Amino acid sequence: MSTSPRVSPVSTHDVNFHDLFQLAPISLWLEDFSAIKALFDDWRSAGIADIDAYFAAFPEQVEACSAAIRVLDVNQRTLQMFGARDLAHLVANLGAVFRDDMHDQHARDMAALWKGHAGFNSQSVNYALDGRRIDVQVNARILPGHEHDWKRVMISLEDISDKVSAQRGLKFSEQYARGLFEHSPVSLWVENFSGVRHLLQGVRDAGITDFRVFLDVHPDFVSRCIQEIQVIDVNQQTLTLFGARSKEELLANLDKVFRDDMLEHFTGQLLDLWNGKLMHQRETVNYALGGSEVNVFLQFSVLPGHEDSWDRVLIALTDITARKKAEAYLEFLGRHDALTKLYNRAYYDEELMRLARKGPYPISVVIADLNGLKTSNDTMGHAAGDGLLRRAGEVLKKAVGDGVCAARIGGDEFAVLLPGVDERGVQEVVNRINAVTTLNNQFYTGAPLSFSLGVGTCGQDQPLSKAIHTADAQMYAVKREFYATEGKDRRH
Repeated sequence: MSTSPRVSPVSTHDVNFHDLFQLAPISLWLEDFSAIKALFDDWRSAGIADIDAYFAAFPEQVEACSAAIRVLDVNQRTLQMFGARDLAHLVANLGAVFRDDMHDQHARDMAALWKGHAGFNSQSVNYALDGRRIDVQVNARILPGHEHDWKRVMISLEDISDKVSAQRGLKFSEQYARGLFEHSPVSLWVENFSGVRHLLQGVRDAGITDFRVFLDVHPDFVSRCIQEIQVIDVNQQTLTLFGARSKEELLANLDKVFRDDMLEHFTGQLLDLWNGKLMHQRETVNYALGGSEVNVFLQFSVLPGHEDSWDRVLIALTDITARKKAEAYLEFLGRHDALTKLYNRAYYDEELMRLARKGPYPISVVIADLNGLKTSNDTMGHAAGDGLLRRAGEVLKKAVGDGVCAARIGGDEFAVLLPGVDERGVQEVVNRINAVTTLNNQFYTGAPLSFSLGVGTCGQDQPLSKAIHTADAQMYAVKREFYATEGKDRRH
């Protein structure tokens, strides 16, 4: 035996279609479009072919189509929806129902009928009699048997105001969020780190537990991780910060942005991620497309909901280049003499203590005294004396090079510390100082630059103070000889 339910056909005579129309849960309109068809026939006879162009040129004809529609009946849901007492009340106020925003859509609906469609589907705007805006989904069909005269058209209106309002709110939120992103005063990057996560997981799966040691042994792993990062979007401040004319230009030149010193900082980021720190911050270095160094404060965050994939990461970069330059200058001032740009006495004393503890030996010292500074100050003014001091700094820096402690340790007294340099090496340094001094005097007028130099060297079993004492004594002996030869008071 069949277990299918028994179907009992219902005779159409048992169905009251008027009741179905009236009690339908959506707004239904029965309308007569025959006058619109007559308009269309007249227009075609007049040679109108492009209805869209015709409506654009004569927008009043769209209103003519609206005026040609006759409303034959509406159901109860329609009266409720538009706040009308009855059909007569609604029809008498159709000008308040169909207005403003609906004009363009109505033109498209009429064009659909002109082009031979049996109806149209669209989203439009109507208004309740109390002025409320009602967003509606419109479905219109010419009823069977009336295709030749359009005297019966059924139209349903679904109130989608809540849906449209929600969409409008979502669009506003998206635009607001986009505006915040694009016009943020800090550089913002949206990136995909899922490839980095995959690489890190591969290392874990290989049984690695000490990731720091792994990176020391495999430094190329850092570069591999950088290559796996996908930049999804950047904002306008990012283009400004890195000197890019467009997002396309920046993204095509990321190898110029992330390089050199940045690799060390990125290693720290990888260690944070390895340890589960999906939000972290640090100071790092990037590079503008023009090549200049850009110091930034980086804030990294895997966005909520993406903790398992790392496919959406937000990175904020605050430009701290000016601050870093200021800090570097302050640090420079703390360790250098402002006038000569050589190291100052405080740094010299620190370096003496460090060398005394650690070497390397032998250690040689050059003590240099600037001849004639007092005479220059007295006869030509302190500006001339300051000029001699600046020239002294230039000569010593040029003669000994970078990485060597050349310091101004008194008003006219200088010292050079030479770790790992023996007696022969320190004499070569003295020769270079004399040669550069001679060259310097060829480019300046006024008082010639002149040093009294003394040297000393100590081995590992000797105190560094002995070498300084020897150099000091030798310098004073040379100075006495200088003033005796010049016939001047040594105090000058």
